[in-house]
Amino acid sequence: MAKKQAFGEEALALKQSQRKMAKVIISTKNERGKYAFRETMMDQDDVKDFISKNKK
Repeated sequence: MAKKQAFGEEALALKQSQRKMAKVIISTKNERGKYAFRETMMDQDDVKDFISKNKK
């Protein structure tokens, strides 16, 4: 069976509605010298803000 294809405005609307997600891993070093990693899933547009807030 063939899949129905969307063209024009329909296809553009479907593409815009899909959320683009990014996995961000932040590392931190504790007093003993060990590294801890924290993973976060977020929208691709918010990644730069998140990284800049969590930098030390």
